[in-house]
Amino acid sequence: MTLREYADELGITIEELLKKCEKLGINAKNEDDFLDDDAIVMLDMEMESNEPAEENLLSEELEDKYDFEDRAEELIEEKHIKDEKTSSKVKLKKQNNKNNQEEYLKEKKKIYKNKEKLISNDNTEENVVLYTEGMSVKELASAMNVPDNNLVAKMFQMGLMLNINSAISFEDAEVVVLEFGKELKRSETKDITNFEEYEIIDDEKDLKERAPIVTIMGHVDHGKTSLLDYIRHTHVVSGEAGGITQAIGAYQVEINGKLITFIDTPGHAAFTEMRARGAKVTDIVVIIVAADDGIMPQTREAIDHAKSAGVPIIVAINKIDKGIGNIDKIMSEMSELGLTPEEWGGDTIFVKLSAHTGEGVSLLLENIVALAEMQNLRANPNRYAVGTVIEAKLDKAKGAVATLLIDNGTLRLGDPIVVGTAYGKVRTLTNSNSVELIEALPATPVEVTGLSSVPVAGDKFMAFESEKEAKAVAEKRKENEKKKKFIKKAISLDDLFNRVSEGFKEINIVLKTDVKGSEEAVKNALEKINVDGVKVSIVRSGVGAISESDIVLASASNAIVIGFNVVPSKEVKETAKNYNVEIRLYNIIYKVVEEIEAAMKGMLDPEYEEVVTGEAEIRQIFKFSKVGNIAGVHVTNGTIKVGSLARLIRDGVVIVETKVATLQREKNEAKEVKSGFDCGLTLENYMDIKQGDIVETYEMKEVKK
Repeated sequence: MTLREYADELGITIEELLKKCEKLGINAKNEDDFLDDDAIVMLDMEMESNEPAEENLLSEELEDKYDFEDRAEELIEEKHIKDEKTSSKVKLKKQNNKNNQEEYLKEKKKIYKNKEKLISNDNTEENVVLYTEGMSVKELASAMNVPDNNLVAKMFQMGLMLNINSAISFEDAEVVVLEFGKELKRSETKDITNFEEYEIIDDEKDLKERAPIVTIMGHVDHGKTSLLDYIRHTHVVSGEAGGITQAIGAYQVEINGKLITFIDTPGHAAFTEMRARGAKVTDIVVIIVAADDGIMPQTREAIDHAKSAGVPIIVAINKIDKGIGNIDKIMSEMSELGLTPEEWGGDTIFVKLSAHTGEGVSLLLENIVALAEMQNLRANPNRYAVGTVIEAKLDKAKGAVATLLIDNGTLRLGDPIVVGTAYGKVRTLTNSNSVELIEALPATPVEVTGLSSVPVAGDKFMAFESEKEAKAVAEKRKENEKKKKFIKKAISLDDLFNRVSEGFKEINIVLKTDVKGSEEAVKNALEKINVDGVKVSIVRSGVGAISESDIVLASASNAIVIGFNVVPSKEVKETAKNYNVEIRLYNIIYKVVEEIEAAMKGMLDPEYEEVVTGEAEIRQIFKFSKVGNIAGVHVTNGTIKVGSLARLIRDGVVIVETKVATLQREKNEAKEVKSGFDCGLTLENYMDIKQGDIVETYEMKEVKK
């Protein structure tokens, strides 16, 4: 290990390390000099006895590219930190800025020590030490409750040349632990790489009340934006309406001393997926309907998204100031959709309002607060933050900028975070009113900078203890993402019955045919299929060979690819295999309909799989008056056999389905010709062949289910 590597590992400067080396008599003069094991042990012991080094590491971790203490001092001077808002906030006093910053850092360290445990089987047996994969000597000493230098010295006596930062294997650790009269056991740990699936159970005493997260949905032009604007300009937390930044995509307002977080999702049908993401991170959904327009297709769509999220719904009937429309009719139609008003004996809150005049808006906000209190929404501010990306962009001046909504925990300036597959340190932390913060509590929307790349809206994020850990997790997530790209499973024909049984209402299909007439005929026939209320939806249809883009679309849409008188190329087949997309090939319309219907009813006949046995390219054509056209071919793949089922393919389109009639090799008749050889070939009852055509032979094998 070089001096530079050792200094980086401990988070100290080269100058500080050289002074330590000089003090200990270690011969080292520049950052490229190599440290042997003895020197590292001596330095480890020296560093362990030096308490200020730990504090220096923490402060340097927060500085990166700017002086954190100076920035904290500026923020205190600007009075942007409102300590009295919540007792869980760090108390930064103005009396002595230096002392305040030290107090903040101590508070940060104390909170981080309460970080969630990754060990799922904490063993409280006396004299039992739990080993986690990749454990360092320092971590082992801590688990054994033994001073680091004592453990290192004992290992030296045992012939183990390790320093406190070295990883120790389970086998070595087991022997060392026995020397101290203890027993070592493996600990089962959860893989935090997929933190979306990592559930942390918070201690009940750590849970505090948090603001509800609300999404407003509805048909375009029904007043969603007007309502958000009215709320934004009359109930902002800071009261500085003129300084509000709407681009953040989420913001907080205050009503009667209570905070409410709003997610600003688009209302247009083109942003259906964005709206669905909003519903997933929300506690309450407000469905807005214009009194003068009534329920529209996008209204129904918004209701479906809200219902699928399983969250309470409030219906806001807007534009009552116009004095037109039939409110009773709207309430009746909403009842038919499963949202019955409380005044009609149902459990859905209906509020009549005007986003233009403000009438009824306060009542809506009060109902949101009341509904939130009934839900008892709580979170733990004393842990690492986790949450969701609302929006993200690349800014020329700031780099990657992301709007994050904190689901749980507290996000602090300088925290290392992983966002999707990006990572970095929180360099700036800004709320929806463009106010710079040092920390943000649960249910707070913030804009952050400092990420390595731009994440995707809907990505999850998590804060970590160190930048090194965050980087490692992000790299592993990148690898997993690459693998996921090729293991996403689309639906197969055998899956159809299960999908129908599970309540799927549409079966997606990507259709490619040889000619336009076939496209319309097959498409119309498929769309008429209706089994138990389940219909076929044609995601894409077109004329020509099946392409790689068809496969990618099928994967994204969970669809089956159907080819009618067309075949995929070798490359397309490989892509389909990688994406687990099923391709079904037909040349008779009623067979397509018959198989899809049978699959949806769970009555498929025994399945036969087509196995390609050979492929040959026509390079010359020989014409004989008595015999007809003979193809001079080069066998490019497999083996061509006399009597094999065959198809003639031209530009990816099947010209004819037939059989191999004869084969001739060097003026002699042959029963088969293998790959790499040339031969003469005729097709049964077909002579219209052209140079460049492909002859593909195959056989049908029954597949056991």
